[in-house]
Amino acid sequence: MTERSAGLPSPERVIELLSGEFVRAGYEIEDVSIDTGTRPPRIRVIADGERPLDLEAVAALSRMASEVLDAVDTGDTTYDLEVSSPGVDRPLTAEKHFRRAHGRKVELELADGTCVTGRLGATADGVADLVVRADGGLTVRRMPLPEIRKAVVQVEFSPPNAKELELIGVTGTEAEA
Repeated sequence: MTERSAGLPSPERVIELLSGEFVRAGYEIEDVSIDTGTRPPRIRVIADGERPLDLEAVAALSRMASEVLDAVDTGDTTYDLEVSSPGVDRPLTAEKHFRRAHGRKVELELADGTCVTGRLGATADGVADLVVRADGGLTVRRMPLPEIRKAVVQVEFSPPNAKELELIGVTGTEAEA
């Protein structure tokens, strides 16, 4: 984030102005950045929620955010507004991130330095279930979140394995959402 341009609200003020509306729509603001290195400056709002942030949701949140921010006196300063999701490359750092990635393939780096790849199942009370390959088959491994140093969702180009989905209690259509 670069220095804030005169007339633009601070990231903290943007969060304050928009949080209530985003929560009512079923999303929360993960981050706000203001880039004054672009012309016009860009206010970027990163949102996430229990439901996927699809194009329809982004459009609705953008319209709402634009209305709220347009009511703020920015003097003669114009800006671009961007509302988006954190993206698939965002590390999973909080239990809510693991819950939202339910059914997705993830790569975990554990505190002991080993890496594990599998399909994320239910996450509750600081523990995530992970379907992994073991002994020529599939098994569910319980992973305490404090033992996970880094977790990243993996991009998949083919449909998930039906047995993996069965083990985590997800149907094929839920995994596509």
